[in-house]
Amino acid sequence: MDFEFTLKFKIDAQTDEQFDEIVERLGAEGCTDALVGTGIPGLLGLDFIREASSAEVAIVSAIKDVQRAIPGASLVEVSPDYVGLSDVASKLSVSRQYMLKLRNKYQGTFPVPAHGGSTLIWHLADILKFLSSSSIMRIAPEEIELATVAEAINAALLANKVFGRQALSHGLPGSLDL
Repeated sequence: MDFEFTLKFKIDAQTDEQFDEIVERLGAEGCTDALVGTGIPGLLGLDFIREASSAEVAIVSAIKDVQRAIPGASLVEVSPDYVGLSDVASKLSVSRQYMLKLRNKYQGTFPVPAHGGSTLIWHLADILKFLSSSSIMRIAPEEIELATVAEAINAALLANKVFGRQALSHGLPGSLDL
């Protein structure tokens, strides 16, 4: 099965020549299934379409491939995880208005945003699980799995940042070392 996800890394490269070398090393380490973005100095985004037996295997193998290719690269975020209702609507091929209607109709049970303020942000897994379990929409189990694995890794990244490196390493998928 193919899984589509994005990995964002902090890297030390600052010049175009360094980025060109990084792209070559990524290809040599098996990241030929990724579109590489180097638009912001110090950040590297990789949009993967990776074939694997599970979302966990796909994401963990991609992270390990990148870390082999770029020693010292620091994982910043795994997507899909943090989303607005417009993002969810786009992913599910429905209108933003439809998602707003669902949020308003199911006020008592619709997932609580992970971040409030002028822009509301949810964990995609929460919304997909809600839509599926409420029989509002049919959501492929693999899509829920992908969003859940992304959320778990992002939670571990945050815990490691707040509480110190390897705070949650025992709970990570695939014995992943962040």
